[in-house]
Amino acid sequence: MTDESGDPNAPSDDDRDGSPEPRPASGDRPDGSSPLGHDGDGVRGRDVDGHSGDHGRDGRSRSTRASDSHRESETPPTPEPGSRAAGREERFLTRFRTARSGPLLFIRETLYSAIGVLAVGLLLFAISGVWPPMVAVESGSMEPEMQRGDLIFVTDPERFTPGYAQAGIVTVEVGTQEGYRSFDGNGSVIIYDPPDRAGSPIIHRAHFRVEAGENWYDRADPAYLNADDCESLSNCPAPHDGFITKGDANARYDQASNIAGPVQPEWVRGTARLRIPYLGYIRLRLAGLIAA
Repeated sequence: MTDESGDPNAPSDDDRDGSPEPRPASGDRPDGSSPLGHDGDGVRGRDVDGHSGDHGRDGRSRSTRASDSHRESETPPTPEPGSRAAGREERFLTRFRTARSGPLLFIRETLYSAIGVLAVGLLLFAISGVWPPMVAVESGSMEPEMQRGDLIFVTDPERFTPGYAQAGIVTVEVGTQEGYRSFDGNGSVIIYDPPDRAGSPIIHRAHFRVEAGENWYDRADPAYLNADDCESLSNCPAPHDGFITKGDANARYDQASNIAGPVQPEWVRGTARLRIPYLGYIRLRLAGLIAA
């Protein structure tokens, strides 16, 4: 059927119901595309700097994502397990552990020795409370109980000391009364270092304690003096509080020979506890080489 204009495609009277023909929704084209270029993933337009770019869901331009990718590529990747780099590391460690000759053996044994010495040193320090925890005997002043070249284990005076000790030190005078002995003699053997002394610390036995201004001549053993009265005796009267000391093999008190004044507690570096024969020669040799 045709309409009055003769157009065979014109709508019939039945189709004309007075309803307007539907129009495309706002912002949509008849073909379904968006006039602003919406593509579902982002907006294609221009960046703020005027350059075209593709903004993704996270709002970053393609150039920004490329810059991030470049920075990530600058970080060297960690070797994946089973990769060539990881395999080379594993082979080197295996050779290092199993080498029986050559530089790797020398380096490994030196490293293990250093670690062993460090571990022993830390253990001894934890027990003794002083550093160094070992001293080498350099003279024969404490013979026969200590020989030159012996290594002596030393502890803080306050450790492993009975309650009747004075400043952690048991004198020969007190040790004789209480039965306290060390190195086959009464009283403590101490290591002390006077501030005005040039040289190694002294390792001698503490005999008795004096107070500042005390006339200690009458308390001393006359066999260990080289004077007839306090006026002719060095460090008498006592210039300050401290201990009168003597090497077991020496003929005189240290204070009578003017080796040191009465030993103050702050001069004491430790108390001798254990003797290891001959091992101190190594330390003495090293000290000699360094001095030379």
